Amino acid sequence: MHRTRAYRDGKLVGEDFPIDDVSDYLASGDCMIWVDFVSPTQADMDKVGDEMDLHELAIEDALEHGQRPKLDRYENFLFAVMYDTGFDESTGELATHEVKAFITHRAMVTIHEDDFDIDLVKRTWDDNRDLAAKGVAFLVWGLLDRIVDNQYDTTDRLDDAIDGLEERLFDTRQQTMEVQRRSFTLRKSLVSLRRIVNPMREILNTLLRRDDAKFAPDMEPYFHDVYDHVLRVIEQTDSLRDLVSTILDTNLSIQSNRMNLVMKKVTSWAAIIAVPTAITGFFGQNLQFPGFGTWWGFALSCVLIAVGGVVLYSSFKKRDWL
Repeated sequence: MHRTRAYRDGKLVGEDFPIDDVSDYLASGDCMIWVDFVSPTQADMDKVGDEMDLHELAIEDALEHGQRPKLDRYENFLFAVMYDTGFDESTGELATHEVKAFITHRAMVTIHEDDFDIDLVKRTWDDNRDLAAKGVAFLVWGLLDRIVDNQYDTTDRLDDAIDGLEERLFDTRQQTMEVQRRSFTLRKSLVSLRRIVNPMREILNTLLRRDDAKFAPDMEPYFHDVYDHVLRVIEQTDSLRDLVSTILDTNLSIQSNRMNLVMKKVTSWAAIIAVPTAITGFFGQNLQFPGFGTWWGFALSCVLIAVGGVVLYSSFKKRDWL
């Protein structure tokens, strides 16, 4: 499955034409081409490689999954690997969609799986069709802008999830394990997002280099805008990761405090129970003592038990141990 577009003088002049026609459009000298592949095969990549003179090593990387985010320079083109992101609020897990792109002076080829919505990128291009005359930089900007915006939205949703987690920290209901599990899941998602977002800064830096003649200078403000968004995502991701670590530490402190409170109450009740045990033990000895075998001896032991228990209970209650 593939999609194609051709622009001439900033206007869309062809769409969904066969791959074999790509070289014909490029031969005209004033056309800009976009080709999109969904789960391409080796034959598909060989065909587009022949049409656009792509290096075999780059084609091999394009077909291999799990590439790190990067931007490789070849003699006649650039090869970029990026990741679109999504966030499942119910599970707290990060969803990633690998997107690869070949960028030449007058063409861009994108490669991805079904889970990446390329229609959103097309909508960005259609909403900014007045920029199409800027050249292939317009296509690259639209792709980067959509990916970075999705990363920004993902960070905002992670922020909301962490805010909800903070509110649950001091809930009176016992949910320590749930908060702990959610915190670890969110931290894992943030670490994954950070590994994806950080290399985007280097990708934008490479595209913004003054000595790069592949991109129109007029598009630099738009790329700088995307770069600013990348920096904001990186900063927010770092702050959220620190916040999750703080939540984990706070949760452990709260759990420890609750355990201390429980132990304090148990110890207090044990001390109270020890009073009748000591008194009955004393009066139960097989020796003659004052009150032995008399009614007032029994009454005295009962009074001592009651008074000792009340005194200890009052003392512990005053100290907020009970």
